[in-house]
Amino acid sequence: MIPSLEAVRAISRERENAIVVSTMSPNRYWEAVTENPDLDLPIFGAMGKASSVALGLALARPEKKVLVLDGDGGLLMNLGSLVTIAGQEPENLVHFLFEDGVYFTTGSQPVPGAGRVSLAGMAKDAGFRHSHEFDNLEDFASELPSIMREPGPVFVCLKVDHPYEQPPVYIGNTGAAMKRLAQKLGGE
Repeated sequence: MIPSLEAVRAISRERENAIVVSTMSPNRYWEAVTENPDLDLPIFGAMGKASSVALGLALARPEKKVLVLDGDGGLLMNLGSLVTIAGQEPENLVHFLFEDGVYFTTGSQPVPGAGRVSLAGMAKDAGFRHSHEFDNLEDFASELPSIMREPGPVFVCLKVDHPYEQPPVYIGNTGAAMKRLAQKLGGE
């Protein structure tokens, strides 16, 4: 497994002047390492939409490299974006997927199909020009400079973990909220 923070550090070293669209867990790590926040577009409150936003930017600014830092849960919510991106063939788009098998930001609930599907395989089958998968930081870091030069769309699946932090725990009185909702709807 690749520590998420180390993955974003490697991407940051190779970024140059690329636009970076990030979402969910990658957001927190990217904010810690970015050296060019004027070219960062963090996506909040729109889980699953980072790849679509990145595609729009890549098509609007073909002279700029566009990187998307996405989570596996978010991608699964908008899986059709892989086919849409491949169909548009943006040569300047690199889609980095942080695959941890959970919705880390909301408490580490498992994502559907965790460990049973190959998201890199899905991207390849959707028509991405290049698709890669890494579970080792050294291999990823050594291959990244050449990956950044590949014509896109490029998909890079990173098998990550979060050894430096625990997932958030949301503590609230959900039982009371559910009871109020049931009462409003006429049941118990």
